[in-house]
Amino acid sequence: MTENIHSKPALRRNLLAARHAVPAELRKQWDNAIAHRLADLRKYFPATLGIYWPMRGEPDLRDWYAEQTSCGIRLSLPVVADANASLRFAAWKPEDALVKDAMGTSIPAHIESFLQPETLLIPCVGFNAANVRLGYGGGFYDRTLASAPRPFAIGIAYECGRAEFVSESHDIPLDLIVTESTVYEITRRD
Repeated sequence: MTENIHSKPALRRNLLAARHAVPAELRKQWDNAIAHRLADLRKYFPATLGIYWPMRGEPDLRDWYAEQTSCGIRLSLPVVADANASLRFAAWKPEDALVKDAMGTSIPAHIESFLQPETLLIPCVGFNAANVRLGYGGGFYDRTLASAPRPFAIGIAYECGRAEFVSESHDIPLDLIVTESTVYEITRRD
């Protein structure tokens, strides 16, 4: 049986392959461009910001994270508490040690407290014209955005991740998507 090339799993594989094919030096330039765009969006960064630790070729914003802590913003990393639940966000500072969880995601080695971030930076494997994110397929961010209070959601992606795919009923559009070349906005918030 052949795979539907328009399926989300096939699209995900193609987008990940495209992302990994980008030379490291060019990805670093793109990461710097994304960080520069984020600096222009300071009004969206209140006192608490949920971030991600880069994996699988995701945009690497670790230097930018350190700058935010020096500005007084409290950072937190996502933690999977239950496979069918929303993410929780553990307080984290750049000097804190990290460990890998069962899913291979970096989380704080010693979780002392959880925060309720007002804004989330969410890595995207891909995204469409409706600002819907294609992730790794676990649904963690969709469940998190569906719960109250809903944080302001900023997708982080490379422009090569822009793709056409049909949004499903559980997909929640992100408020903004920031790439190396532009910021995509939506006018309404679900």
